[in-house]
Amino acid sequence: MKNSDININFASLQTSIGEVLKKLRLYKALIFFLFVAVLYGFIVWRINVYSNTPADQSAESAQLAAQPRIDQSTVQKMLDLQNNSVSVQALFNQARQSPFQE
Repeated sequence: MKNSDININFASLQTSIGEVLKKLRLYKALIFFLFVAVLYGFIVWRINVYSNTPADQSAESAQLAAQPRIDQSTVQKMLDLQNNSVSVQALFNQARQSPFQE
């Protein structure tokens, strides 16, 4: 096959593309519906894939280790401060009895 044997007639190519586009315009609603259905199916499939993946044990343990912890002595100091302050005790008791009244 030589290069001189290849002839592309752009005028006939343009008319054939125009005819194909005219036929596709008749089915544009169907093509749009199929496109949306395929896109929706792909999204549902990806959600299903991501929701069913098992948790990595090392990542889970690292996340648990990264959670902040409050020292027990700090908690005890806060409770002691709450118990020693008369105005704070009155405020807490009042809020427990009627939280929506001033």
